[in-house]
Amino acid sequence: MTRTLTLLLLSIILLHAKERPFLIQTHKPFDSVLYDVTQNYDDSLTAVGFSNQYKQTNKAQVFTDPFSYLAAQSEHTYGKKAFLLNFDAQNAKTNFERFAKIPEFSEAVSVLKTPQNGYFIGGFTLEGSLLVAKLNANGDTLFVKRFGTKNYDRLNALVALSDGGVLAVGSSSTTRDPADPMFLTGLGLNDIFITRLDASGKILWSRKYGTQFDDKGIDAAEARDGTILVLAATKYEKHHDVTLMRLAQNGDKIWLKHFMMQTLLNPKKMIPLLDGNFLAVLSQKDNMGKKQIRLIKFDLEQNLLQDTLVPTYYESELNDISEYSNSRLIGVGSTKDRYNTDAYVAIFDENFDILCQEHFGSENFDTFYGVTILRDSNAVAVGTTTPKNSQVKQSYIAKITPECTLAKIETSSSSANANDLYTALQKLFAKEIQNGDITLGKDLSISFSAPALLFRQGEYRLTPYQKKFIRSFSKKFIPFLLQHKDRINQLEIIGHTSSEWQRDSKFSKRYLKNMDLSLKRSYSVTTALFLETDSQTQQKLVPLLKDSGRSFADKIERNGVEDKMHSRRVVFTLHAKRE
Repeated sequence: MTRTLTLLLLSIILLHAKERPFLIQTHKPFDSVLYDVTQNYDDSLTAVGFSNQYKQTNKAQVFTDPFSYLAAQSEHTYGKKAFLLNFDAQNAKTNFERFAKIPEFSEAVSVLKTPQNGYFIGGFTLEGSLLVAKLNANGDTLFVKRFGTKNYDRLNALVALSDGGVLAVGSSSTTRDPADPMFLTGLGLNDIFITRLDASGKILWSRKYGTQFDDKGIDAAEARDGTILVLAATKYEKHHDVTLMRLAQNGDKIWLKHFMMQTLLNPKKMIPLLDGNFLAVLSQKDNMGKKQIRLIKFDLEQNLLQDTLVPTYYESELNDISEYSNSRLIGVGSTKDRYNTDAYVAIFDENFDILCQEHFGSENFDTFYGVTILRDSNAVAVGTTTPKNSQVKQSYIAKITPECTLAKIETSSSSANANDLYTALQKLFAKEIQNGDITLGKDLSISFSAPALLFRQGEYRLTPYQKKFIRSFSKKFIPFLLQHKDRINQLEIIGHTSSEWQRDSKFSKRYLKNMDLSLKRSYSVTTALFLETDSQTQQKLVPLLKDSGRSFADKIERNGVEDKMHSRRVVFTLHAKRE
């Protein structure tokens, strides 16, 4: 089986290379698995899963037999614990790791970003209780909500809602205790179990749903009208089927649709699409018992818009999927031949045709469970890998390009220099970043992002407010440039435009007119910055400065639609020297 990566081989080949693949693999003595990942506002990433928390025994201690060693280890073992891992999206370095300080919190399966730069974490205990925790940006716990029935419950997904709350989706064994308030809604052996919480952790409602068979809640998504679409699994006799359901905001069932198929289906994931419809990811077994990927697109009214069986040479399935702004999709999961299982990545077009696919991992068992698309259009997948000659699962993180290849990390000194400058700029403009006046990129780009600092359509002259901000900005930025001028090749001040210039005219005319406008915007900002300094400082700045315009080549898009206001901007970009 051809694989893109064999960890041992690459570690030798890339030992002296200037670039290395973006991979993070933990090295723990016990199993460690990641299920979900999200990007933070500072472009770092946070993943959640489980590991074993333990203490090392005294290294000087000598053991005469393996049983004594295991006994000593068990005395210091705290067991399976949910944990959170924060790491850098550029250099693959781990920033910090936090074990949950919540008793019995065994596995975290979902992580969601909050507007306050914190997290919602969802998971469960080994005893079957469900947990939702809210954390701040440092991973410290703000509150924990423990809930569920008296039965064996499992959380499969945590879904962000537009009101700032979350939806916990999972399953619960049916109770036969008349004293249990959930008794009347227990339908089969297992039922879909859904709980809605607000931003403060208050439970708004908690309900069971399903058929007379064995049901399991897999995932959910919020529609634009506030209703909720639910994906579930239904099992009976020799059948593995799929159930779709639509709920009102208060949890009332609007409709439930059960797909009874001849093949064995296992639902894996559901996401809302940019066009307002929904995509369900299924794993389907053929007559030979081989797993294949099936993608189903449907709307709010139960209409099946597209049903595609994705043919792959090896047995494959997806565990997660995300949509790019251009409507392409990236799916991650696993693929298996007769010898081993590899982590799997595939890019699909809007018609669900495969554009590229790759296998990743070592010679044993590897899989991806979660994926998120980054702001730079790369994606990060998380899961688990089992090293060669080992039985211990290790956390596995890979950064993937839109071409299904591993992203590279530049290991030259220029990368370290750029990271140092980025950290210094973060500290220097901490207030402006927090207020939303500017946006700082890892590529050392500083964008004026507040609406009052952007240009009006067709305008390049600075407003009094823009001049005032540049004056304040210059008092910090120019001393920084002079302090670090030996580490900077160039300061490029780049003007940008939106694409709204006589839409009915020829493309060349629109482009050139906008190019002229973008250059004028760059010149206006450079002039204001330059005139804030004395003659001596100006002479020091001259070797660093460069004006340029990009027309509408780098316009900003959000959800596939041009953000015209934020496209009309000026960006400062520092080009770091190689040390």
